Amino acid sequence: MIQKLIIANWKMNPQSLAEAMELFNSVKNWIKRHSNVLKNIRIIICPPFVYLSNIISSNLQHLTSNISLGAQDLFWEEKGSFTGEISPKMLKNLGCQYVIIGHSERRKLGETDEMINKKLKAAIKSKLKPILCIGEKRREVGSRKYEEIRNQLKKALKGIPNSLFQLPDSLIIAYEPVWAIGTGNPCKPEDAKEVLTFLRNLTQPLFHSTTQPLILYGGSVNSKIAKDYIEVGFDGLLVGGASLDSKEFIEIIKSVAKC
Repeated sequence: MIQKLIIANWKMNPQSLAEAMELFNSVKNWIKRHSNVLKNIRIIICPPFVYLSNIISSNLQHLTSNISLGAQDLFWEEKGSFTGEISPKMLKNLGCQYVIIGHSERRKLGETDEMINKKLKAAIKSKLKPILCIGEKRREVGSRKYEEIRNQLKKALKGIPNSLFQLPDSLIIAYEPVWAIGTGNPCKPEDAKEVLTFLRNLTQPLFHSTTQPLILYGGSVNSKIAKDYIEVGFDGLLVGGASLDSKEFIEIIKSVAKC
């Protein structure tokens, strides 16, 4: 059983295949050397689309229970006249196992809850494991606290029967407070724990007790604070900028492994 997930979202980085391979190989080689202490941790690397094929074809024998590949987005149609889009079948046939859906940066570009719902359904249909991102744009207070998160989750899961989520990691929810992303000012662990409790209570009635979604924290995560979010109960981390520095990302993995 997977106990902790650490996801590296490279976003639109690095700028060359050579750099991408070097970054991936640095992390992969360290994981390979320390696999004995990482039995309960899975690392998921999500590079830009253009690097996925090269990374996968060069590392098929190394994509084990410790390290997997994911995509940063997908389109909800299997094929057709959709210039510039990537279908879930393309990703699955390539060898991807995971896909990020609804990241705040995609929402900022105009992605709606309805589009996210379509993408989630498409991912599940193609047997890709979705990493669903949700989070509030600003700190919420009073009686409407976390209302934005509630609405995002409700709309994302609309029309999807919980029977489709039969494995412990068949749905991964990444809580990313938008006001913390890229600011160097992460949500404090005690505040994040409050949101975590809210999400556990919100999802518990929707799923069987043995298939509760994994809930991760994402938002300016670095090696100094990574373990704090694990210690308050999160099932893992969604790491952005810090994942582009192999030494820093490895330190994050090490800190989680010690928790």
